Amino acid sequence: MNEQSKNTPSDTPGDAAAAAAAAGAQPGLSGSDAVNLAAEQAKNTAHRNIPPLGLGDLPVPDDTANLRQGPNIHDGLLALLPLVGVWRGEGRADVPGEGQYAFGQQLIIAHDGENYLTYESRIWKLDEEGNTVGPDHRESGFWRISLQDEIEFVCTHSTGVAEIFYGEPVNERAWELETASTMVTSSCSTTLGAGKRLYGLMPNNDLGWVDERLIDGELRPRMSAQLQRIAG
Repeated sequence: MNEQSKNTPSDTPGDAAAAAAAAGAQPGLSGSDAVNLAAEQAKNTAHRNIPPLGLGDLPVPDDTANLRQGPNIHDGLLALLPLVGVWRGEGRADVPGEGQYAFGQQLIIAHDGENYLTYESRIWKLDEEGNTVGPDHRESGFWRISLQDEIEFVCTHSTGVAEIFYGEPVNERAWELETASTMVTSSCSTTLGAGKRLYGLMPNNDLGWVDERLIDGELRPRMSAQLQRIAG
């Protein structure tokens, strides 16, 4: 766990994402440097993809988190294209009732050629030495974006929460979303206020994200992480 990620998150989504992801991030790159960096990183990730289930062929395309493999991505998703991949890394949480803790995460954002992205997140708790303590919560959902660049993100949590986020691209490398609807099951013990999420590619092409929630009338960072691309 790097020293930066131990710091208390800042007050805004952008600042919190930077606090979670700044360690190892490089200063602004020129266009040619960014292309060269992406090409160098692709040497380790371009041949990797989501492992197949091996249960026999379906009559429809498999999901792919690698834009070089499988069906072509739908033209309507080009504004979300940089998100596609398998990402892993670490982050920090400050959850009411659970306190502050470190976590590891794997995030898979994939497509099957249709006009949506699939989203699968697994999180596990870490101790102060960075060792895995045990599983935490999971999320599953779908991203869509309209011709007017209006993003819809439907997200279900393993804790019994279902949320709908709406938002838009901040630029070609960052996307900001706000909750519009939150529902919980009768067995759910989690309390989530209205919130915002920011996802953004850092100058070193890592994916940084932060989830803020409304607590006592103000948005406060709840979770944030820096993830490295491992496939795609």
